[in-house]
Amino acid sequence: MKIPLTPPRHEELLIQLDASQISQLFGIPATQDGRYLHWDEMRHRTPPEGVSHELWWAGAKIARRGMSKELPLLDKHDRPITFTMPDPVLLSLHEIDRQAAGEIAMAEQAVSGDDRNRYLVSSLIEEAITSSQLEGATTTREEAKDMLRSGRTPRDRSERMILNNYHVMEQIRSLKDESLTPKRVLELHRIVTHDTLDDPSAAGRFRRPDERISVMDATHTTTLHTPPAAQSLERRLERLCDFANQDEKATPFVHPVIRAILIHFMLGYDHPFVDGNGRTARALFYWSMARSGYWLMEYLSISRLIKKAPAKYARAYLYTETDDNDATYFILHQLAVIEQAIQALHDYLARKIDEQRSAESLLRKSPSLSDNLNHRQMALLSHALRHAGHGYTVASHKRSHKITTQTSRTDLQKLAELGLLEQRKRGRAFVFYAPSDLVDRIETASRAP
Repeated sequence: MKIPLTPPRHEELLIQLDASQISQLFGIPATQDGRYLHWDEMRHRTPPEGVSHELWWAGAKIARRGMSKELPLLDKHDRPITFTMPDPVLLSLHEIDRQAAGEIAMAEQAVSGDDRNRYLVSSLIEEAITSSQLEGATTTREEAKDMLRSGRTPRDRSERMILNNYHVMEQIRSLKDESLTPKRVLELHRIVTHDTLDDPSAAGRFRRPDERISVMDATHTTTLHTPPAAQSLERRLERLCDFANQDEKATPFVHPVIRAILIHFMLGYDHPFVDGNGRTARALFYWSMARSGYWLMEYLSISRLIKKAPAKYARAYLYTETDDNDATYFILHQLAVIEQAIQALHDYLARKIDEQRSAESLLRKSPSLSDNLNHRQMALLSHALRHAGHGYTVASHKRSHKITTQTSRTDLQKLAELGLLEQRKRGRAFVFYAPSDLVDRIETASRAP
């Protein structure tokens, strides 16, 4: 990955201009065609007539400086991190406020009531897997999902990374009403990296001065970022926790979603640990969103979307670092990720509703079945209709719906008694398999007296 070019210093450009030229620059907006462009992008575009690329950039910087806010967060040279609120940021925040902190605007209450735990578990699993894969876990999604749902012991370091991340994501929900402290962050890091580090003592502590690390590109040939010195990390984390715990009346005002994004940004920037920085940063983002009442974030996976375009994620950091610590680039990137995740959830729920209706339509042909199956059994059959041969265990059904062991066993045994699942023994436990002819079995049941 190429490091973006450092923009020209607009202050130096302004010194060379006369008053009429400077006044011309004041009409240049902060965004171009609705985009907050970095110099690395702007220099390839056509500037306004009569204006050079450099002066175009200077005009954009003047407009941005007029709306810029300094944060109580510092770079490694103790210069403030800043951000602006151009129209693209305001529009994204409006959409996220409308959807992530309110009710899902759907015809059916798909994320409520009996289905809530099932969707939540699926989201936690997805985030645990993809957040770990971003940092090197190689386990496939299907293997990871099987481990998390069945409760089996991890087979290797990659599976352990995913299980650790799942435990942290579960814990974040219970911490949303608590303040963030350095001790809490170190504990989350310890959980994230448990049994996954070459040096086990590095779990839950800052990197030491002799543990020099840098952020490399995917080919490990180019250094993208050199984090702050290890000696400054304790002070920097205290500053970050103070920022995370600020109330809405603190100045400058920082929108709760932007605050969560900046917490994510700063922990990634500081890289306070030898490993697990990204997973810890994303966990803190979820904590901050939950703390501010954005309940829908529990059902979204931002890591899945970051994993699809990791270069854009890295570039958002680089744009900030090369342009006077302007975190607007990273904010815009993450706002887009959140909006995409919300849309993905809507699409997912629409599919689930269709699948549920298909299963219910088949089952409705046999009142003796539909009248005697609960929502969990209906959901399992909906999944089984699409996954012939899939095995369900008491542990996996229990985890998927957050129910007791006895309730889970009763659900599965009843489906087996009805002939809708095949029960076989595997080791000391029973596994309930989805038969390949499940549709036929349901249709047969519908014809039974």
